[in-house]
Amino acid sequence: MKKEKFIETTRNKAFFSEEFNYVFDKRDGRTVMWGKTYEDDPDVAPFNVILDFEITERCSGIGDYGPCKFCYKSNTPNEGYVTSFDEARRVIDKLPRQCTQIAFGTDAKLESNPDWYKIFTYARDNGFIPNVTVADLTEEKAKMVASVCGATAVSRYHDKDICYNTVKRLCDAGLEQVNIHAMLSRETIPMVYETIEDIKKDKRLKKLNAIVFLSLKRKGRGEAFHSISQEEFAALVMKCKEVGINFGFDSCSAGKFLEAIKGTDMEGQSIYCEKCESSCMSAYINARGEYFPCSFTEGTKGWETGIDVINCKDFIEDVWFNPRTHNFREILLMNDRNCPIYNV
Repeated sequence: MKKEKFIETTRNKAFFSEEFNYVFDKRDGRTVMWGKTYEDDPDVAPFNVILDFEITERCSGIGDYGPCKFCYKSNTPNEGYVTSFDEARRVIDKLPRQCTQIAFGTDAKLESNPDWYKIFTYARDNGFIPNVTVADLTEEKAKMVASVCGATAVSRYHDKDICYNTVKRLCDAGLEQVNIHAMLSRETIPMVYETIEDIKKDKRLKKLNAIVFLSLKRKGRGEAFHSISQEEFAALVMKCKEVGINFGFDSCSAGKFLEAIKGTDMEGQSIYCEKCESSCMSAYINARGEYFPCSFTEGTKGWETGIDVINCKDFIEDVWFNPRTHNFREILLMNDRNCPIYNV
């Protein structure tokens, strides 16, 4: 019989077993994971530690400019599914208690799903810390987000004032974990470098936690953009170090980051680097309540349809250890947890 122990308090979640262990701090999101020993770095968890949950397929973009030109979802203002509170509640109720955070997928202005705050609050009341990525928030919306979220990312698009003003509103509302998300491509790299310089001099970014780089996956409207090279990625890392700012990246970029710091005085930071977590540590559920390994796999070969979460009996058995999930997991592990679908 497996020896497992799960502990939850108002401040922490912790899980202990022979092969996988973690301690999660609900206040700042810090998570420590280990395997059979403290030196062991496990590749797979017996449940999803984190979840991405899309609750709307509609987005009008930022300001008066319309939808983002590199949106991989190809979202538009008036078409697409919107998750009701009841549907979101049924999904959240199916999640394993050991899940720590839910990163909600919404629209740039938090306007297309009228139940978003109710959904976020329900998640938090049930022990799952909400996070969200936005782009263009009013002061009122920023205060609402700060009251319920553990962290928030603000996407950087062509109008930096919209981004920086939203960052300031969130920080002024008391949210400590505010990041800027910047998508990396040949077309956007000048904008990214501008943002790096601005972080040191623009007062609106004084309380910013970090800039987080997202690797391009050529899907949806993102197909028109082009990935940066390993050399360009390494130069970006060194620029952040030179300027002296906090930075991070999505797990899709982990391989490039590990290569960039190899042989440098930053190599020790590799212990904080986690390669692709899809089906290994994380799960994605779309607006219709269907599971996919990650949001970028939706609609790809073998994942034209997802696994029904809303009507499943047991999430761990019916979804996490579903043969389809297991198959993707095996392919990912055989590929050293590098993306088997996109060239990032």
